[in-house]
Amino acid sequence: MGFLDKLFGKTTTEEEIPMSKLNIGIILGSTRQGRVSPQVGEWVKSVADKRGDANYEIVDIADFKLPLLGEADATEQATAWNTKLASLDGFVFIVQEYNHSISASLKNALDYARDAWNNKAAGIVSYGSVGGARAAEHLRGILGELSVADVRVHPALSLFTDFENGTVFKPADLHLTNVNGMLDQVLAWSGALKTLR
Repeated sequence: MGFLDKLFGKTTTEEEIPMSKLNIGIILGSTRQGRVSPQVGEWVKSVADKRGDANYEIVDIADFKLPLLGEADATEQATAWNTKLASLDGFVFIVQEYNHSISASLKNALDYARDAWNNKAAGIVSYGSVGGARAAEHLRGILGELSVADVRVHPALSLFTDFENGTVFKPADLHLTNVNGMLDQVLAWSGALKTLR
């Protein structure tokens, strides 16, 4: 029995509480040949799936073939992209650092939607020479403008210690704590923000 239930003498049974799982998209933030984001995304998904607390799926921006915004008619691609985003309650961005920021393909994908981002939560898993921290901070500013609440816990992976020869992802076990902490926050915030939509 919760505090308010005790206060007002109301009891709540589990049958009265709808328990539909949230849908969380793990967004791969790079489209280049030879990228390692699919390895990182699959690792995050494997950690998340073991929790059994939400529906997690990989969302690869490369699959949507979005041209640079405004350079070509992209009605079909933009519609598919916005439909996918609208079906999600929250996000985990897999972010690599390019020149102290996010990739152009991720920024382009962010710009192709507006309402589909609003009032949702996001976590960030970044990687780079300094853990992708500068890219993650740039992404936080963009997400704020899109009314996406980014959570505090931020797994930051090093190209020097979490990747073999810069190409094979071998994360240190210590990152599991941060990934789970980040997912805890994404789910809590996603559930709360769903009430605003």
